[in-house]
Amino acid sequence: MGIVLNQSFKNTITTYLGFGIGAINTLFLYTNFLTDEYYGLVAFVLSTATIMMPFMAFGVHNALIKFYSSFKTKNSINSFLTLMLFLPLVFIIPVGLIGYFAYDTIGDFLSKENPIVGNYVWHIFILAIAMAYFEIFFAYSKVQMLTVFGNLMKEIFHRVGTMVLLFSVYLDWLSVNQFILGLVGVYVLRMVIMKFYAYSVRLPKLKFQKIDKLPSILKYAGLIIIAGSVAMLILDIDKFMIGRILKIEQVAYYSVAIFIATVIAVPQRAMHQIMMPLTAKYLNENDIPALEDLYKRSSMSLLVISGFIFLLIILNINQLYHILPIEFTGGLFVVLIVSLAKLYDNSLGNNNAILFNSDYYRMVLFFGVLLAIMAIILNAVFIPIYGIEGSAFATFLAVFIYNTIKIIFVKKKFNMQPFTLASLKIVLTLIALFLVFYFWEFPFHPIVNIILKSTVVGLVYFSLIYKLNVSEDITEQIKKYLKL
Repeated sequence: MGIVLNQSFKNTITTYLGFGIGAINTLFLYTNFLTDEYYGLVAFVLSTATIMMPFMAFGVHNALIKFYSSFKTKNSINSFLTLMLFLPLVFIIPVGLIGYFAYDTIGDFLSKENPIVGNYVWHIFILAIAMAYFEIFFAYSKVQMLTVFGNLMKEIFHRVGTMVLLFSVYLDWLSVNQFILGLVGVYVLRMVIMKFYAYSVRLPKLKFQKIDKLPSILKYAGLIIIAGSVAMLILDIDKFMIGRILKIEQVAYYSVAIFIATVIAVPQRAMHQIMMPLTAKYLNENDIPALEDLYKRSSMSLLVISGFIFLLIILNINQLYHILPIEFTGGLFVVLIVSLAKLYDNSLGNNNAILFNSDYYRMVLFFGVLLAIMAIILNAVFIPIYGIEGSAFATFLAVFIYNTIKIIFVKKKFNMQPFTLASLKIVLTLIALFLVFYFWEFPFHPIVNIILKSTVVGLVYFSLIYKLNVSEDITEQIKKYLKL
C-alpha cells in the first residue's frame, strides 16, 4: 500500500483543492454570475458530453491499463500504444459525419423542452472528444505509475479555467455564448497539455504491426464502452433527463445539490488513479493474497475518510443552505440521499478495479446495462412526479443495487469481500456522531458555524478512529503526522 498511500495522499490534496475551486464556482460564481437558465444549460452540456465520453474513448483508457503490463518488448508496447491512439477514431469519425448531416434532427431532440440547447450540439461533441482523449493520455501516464500531474489536470486545471471565464463574464469581458465557447477551449487545452506530459514520460513510436492479443483487446475495449457508458449514465443521466423533462433551471438547482454530495467521492477518485494499474498488475500476476489485502485496506481507508466527509456534509448542510441563493435551497433531500449512495460506493474500495481488469467483466457489464436501463426508467417515472427529488431517489436505487451486485459477484468469483468487523465499528461511529451533533448549532454566522462544528467533529471522529484502530493505514498516517 506504500505507493498507493503516497500517490493517493498527493492526489487527495489536488482533488480536494480542485473541489474547493469547484465549490466556489458551483455554489457562488455560477449562481451569481449566470442566470439560472444559462447555468442549467452549462450543466446540461457538460453532462451530455460526459455521457458521450465513453463512446468517444472507445474503451481505450481502460484497455490501456488492463493490457499494458502484459506486453514485454519495446516493439509490442509501441504497436499497442499506436492502436490505443487511433482506435477512438473508429467511433469519432462516423459520429462526426452523422452529426454534420443530421444536425437539425439532433438539435430538435435535445431541445424538446428547452430550445436554447439546440444551438450547442457541436460544443457537446467537441467536449466529449476532449474528455475522451484526456482520459486516454491520463491512462498512459497511469501505467507508468505516475498519477499526480494527471490528477492535477483532471481536478484543478479546468476548474481554474472555468473560474477565470466566469469572472470574465462578470466583468463583461465575455458574453455567455463566448463563455461556453471558452469552456470548450479549456477542456481542449487540458487534453493537449496531458498529451505532452504523457509523451514526456515515455515517447511512443508509431508502429503499425500485428498485435498478438488484438482480438482480446478489441473485445475488451468494445465491452468497456458499455461499462463506461453504464457508469456515466448512472452518474449523469439524471441531469440529462431533467433537462429534457423539466425547465433547464432545474438542472442548475439539481447540480448544486449533487456537487455537495459528490465531495464524498473525492478520496475514491484520488485512490482510484493508482489502484487501477496496481490491481491490474496483481490480476495479471495472479497474486490473489495481495489483491485481497488491497481490497480490504482500500475499503477501510475509504470508508473512514469518506465517512468523515459524509458527517461534515450532513451536519453542516442546513448552515450551508443559509448562504446560498434561496432558489438553490430546495435540494436538501437530494444531498442526503445521494450522499448515502456515494458513501456506499466508496466503501467498496477497489471493487471496480477488480471487476474491470478481471476475466469476469462481461457478466458485470450485463448487470450494468440492466441497471442503466432501470435508472432511465426510474428517472422517467419519478422526475415528472417528484421533480429533482425523484431523480435523486432513482439514482440512489440504481447505485445501491448495482454496488450490491458487484460485492456479491466478487465474493462469488474471488472469495473475498471488503467488509470486516471494523467496517461495522466505523458505521456505528458515524451514526453516533450524527445523533450527537446534528441538532447542535453555534449561534454565529453560518460560515463560522461550519468551521467550528467541522473542527469539533473532526477532532472527536479521528480520536475515535485512532482508539478503535479500524484501519492500520489510517492509524499509521495519524501517528506519522502527529509524530506519535
